[in-house]
Amino acid sequence: MTKYDVYGIGNAIVDKEFEVQDSFFTEHGIEKGMMTLVDRDQQVFLLDQLIKTYGLTKRAGGGSAANSLYALSQFGGKAFYSCRVANDETGDFFLEGLGQHNIETNTNSQRADGLSGRCLVMVTPDAERTMQTYLGVSDDISISEMDFDSAKQSKIMYLEGYLVTSDSAKSAIIEMKEYAIANNIKTAMTFSDPAMVEYFCDAVNEVLGDGVDLLFCNQHEAMKWAGVDTIEAACEALKTKAKQFAITLGSKGSLLFDGENYIDIDPYSVEVVDTNGAGDMFAGAFMYGITNGLDFATSGKLASLASATVVSGFGPRLEPEEHAEILKKVLA
Repeated sequence: MTKYDVYGIGNAIVDKEFEVQDSFFTEHGIEKGMMTLVDRDQQVFLLDQLIKTYGLTKRAGGGSAANSLYALSQFGGKAFYSCRVANDETGDFFLEGLGQHNIETNTNSQRADGLSGRCLVMVTPDAERTMQTYLGVSDDISISEMDFDSAKQSKIMYLEGYLVTSDSAKSAIIEMKEYAIANNIKTAMTFSDPAMVEYFCDAVNEVLGDGVDLLFCNQHEAMKWAGVDTIEAACEALKTKAKQFAITLGSKGSLLFDGENYIDIDPYSVEVVDTNGAGDMFAGAFMYGITNGLDFATSGKLASLASATVVSGFGPRLEPEEHAEILKKVLA
């Protein structure tokens, strides 16, 4: 009998969100809609400019896989998260978010000297999120932070695509993926961001290897990874690396492949405020569904409503009580 629904591996990041104008990107040479890695000095300079010009909108725990596990835990799932944080206030803030939301973690091996990861999330009036990330000690996450016993007691091992930017992290998730396969644990992966498949595609493919059981991505990432210009062609390419997959389509909903059939999931109409965390929420809600007795289509509906709800406000996470309302609506 398994102890955890999902064992996740990812970066430990704290988000600082700002509402900005597109002109800010032009002024500072920032590529809109992408996650860009920066060093500490670059981020400190940009943070100073953002605070002076716009002021901080919200601070929240982040990290792609961490956001997904937060969602899963709030719907009632059990999760374990392997990550790396520093002995600083930012690290304390990140870990408090996990502890308060019933996500177990590798507390004996994760604290390090240095600075914890931070992400500056810039949201434009069209609700698009653009990110500048300093990974800090998370850049050195390695096999040392992995918990094989917890992984073995999980239904799914979830790999964050952002980890391919670090050689030590990439090696760790490849080894953990092999461990999962050897122990009959299902493997899942998210592409995380268009930048990963555009600038680190070889590393992404190295992690994919012979494939995964479940893959999450958005339409842009799918087509960019496959090198095609239609979603139909992208799906055919994805079938060579994923037994099942879920592709988010923005305002058009999402497209699932359950291994045999395609399933169209209708969108929920909302006023979009901030797209940060939409894909993370989708993956977390979906994995909760499939590990807790819901079929593929119902899991997709849950994920669709959850992601629609999160983009209607600022930040990548919802309040705990909001998850119960979402689940109730889907199961009604």
